[in-house]
Amino acid sequence: MATAGGSEGGEPGREQGCEHYRRGCRLRAPCCRKLYPCRLCHDAAEEHQLDRFQVSEVQCSSCRLLQKAQQRCEGCGSLFGEYYCDICHLFDRDKKQYHCQECGICRIGPKEDFFHCSKCNLCLSLGLQGKHKCIENVSRQDCPICLEDIHTSRVGAHVLPCGHLLHRTCYDEMLKEGYRCPLCMHSALDMTRYWRQLDNEVAQTPMPTEYQNMMVEILCNDCNARSTVQFHLLGMKCQSCESYNTAQDGRCRLSLEEQ
Repeated sequence: MATAGGSEGGEPGREQGCEHYRRGCRLRAPCCRKLYPCRLCHDAAEEHQLDRFQVSEVQCSSCRLLQKAQQRCEGCGSLFGEYYCDICHLFDRDKKQYHCQECGICRIGPKEDFFHCSKCNLCLSLGLQGKHKCIENVSRQDCPICLEDIHTSRVGAHVLPCGHLLHRTCYDEMLKEGYRCPLCMHSALDMTRYWRQLDNEVAQTPMPTEYQNMMVEILCNDCNARSTVQFHLLGMKCQSCESYNTAQDGRCRLSLEEQ
């Protein structure tokens, strides 16, 4: 990894680069030999993908000189990027990036604020160290919301309490519709305050006479415990963890007289 300030040559011009990156050069794709501002622009235009690790040549956006991949133009001295990684061949303005050897790609830092979880196979915020549920190679799974890659995505990942990952933007959109992990149905955030509000609503909403003595078996999506509880339309509370994130098991229905 190599980083540099913009003391000589200045920052790449605002007109240079693309919607994905600000850079002063174009990549020569090793696959089709065409010039593109970045690998994402290439992949959107072609029917194959650009291997970022195989890039060996770039063209200066200022003087058009085709040359080996490097941080500064050997012809006019223009800076191709405040940040340059000679492994990923990433050029961009300084965002405190760093190359993670374990991930195999560059991440947005600063590096000291992150750690690499070897089991999840992903760089995570230091605040999650020892405080998240690990799932083997979870970062290599696609986001269950948009079905796109998480590991190499430019969008940050959000770690759910159950250990599954979503793109941060997908997580925000999911919360507009619901509160449960789309893979395992575990609560995606702390619902304790809402569960206590639901306690009050259930207590203040008596069921019709024909349902008042109805008992049902439920399965809790949060702790996986089974309970037999009184049926209520507003929700049925797990007797183990007091969550209302439950589903009727359907095994039996018993009235109180039959207990």
